[in-house]
Amino acid sequence: MNPAFSRFGTFALLAPALFVVALAFVVPLARLVNMSFAAKAGPWVAYAQILGDDVYARVFVNTFVIAVVVTLVALFIAFPVALALTRLGSPWRGIVFASILLPLWISVLVRTFSWMLVLERNGPVNRLLVATGLVDQPLALLFNHTGVLIGMVHVLLPYSVLPIYAALVRIDPALLRASEGLGAGATTTFIRVLLPLSLRGVATAATFTFLLALGFFVTPMLLGGPSSVTLSMLIDNFVSDRLDWPLAAAAAVVLLVAALLVVAVASRFVRVSALVRVHR
Repeated sequence: MNPAFSRFGTFALLAPALFVVALAFVVPLARLVNMSFAAKAGPWVAYAQILGDDVYARVFVNTFVIAVVVTLVALFIAFPVALALTRLGSPWRGIVFASILLPLWISVLVRTFSWMLVLERNGPVNRLLVATGLVDQPLALLFNHTGVLIGMVHVLLPYSVLPIYAALVRIDPALLRASEGLGAGATTTFIRVLLPLSLRGVATAATFTFLLALGFFVTPMLLGGPSSVTLSMLIDNFVSDRLDWPLAAAAAVVLLVAALLVVAVASRFVRVSALVRVHR
């Protein structure tokens, strides 16, 4: 077959997809970037305001701190759950998988409102803590960092469990048995064999969870308070309350650049295609 004709055929097959990507992603992104330079006071005013204001700087730091803590907590919970999935038999594995995946079929908004009912001062969690005598009065679990972390970890946990499980299930059990046969204890086998072999899955889970947490809006908005403002909430405020589109666009571009930097760093350890497969 003529190479030129083959290349033309490949381009013809890709043309519809490329057109959709350009229309749905590239053009809106270009308009967003252009809008960020459209402030009446000057093209760089919006960026100077976003990056130079102490209040906005605290919001940036707060956003990254929440994303990091959510990622670490999610990984801490996800690893033993993923490990248990590799050890369970078929019936129980299906039940645990269903428990992990079924929440994905429920709206994030519905799940967040459910957490508001569970974590309120007269909710079941506080009633249980008071009834058991662990606390003398209800704890403040809503409208602060605690509520935000609980809600976000619950929503993002499946995205941590699945990549780690995919990495663990590919580990040959004979390697673990060989380690134990050579006299290594369970802890040594975990540290020297299991954990190194699963690090790629852990890195994929951490990257994916962090990127999703970085741009989260609904859960911090409903469960958080004044100290839990994130960059996505700030962008919503610029658009809804202040009607300052250049400032909102500049904040969105800064968030996009931060996410791309995270992907660039993570790409040294995780293939980007792995993130795409997890998202699917």
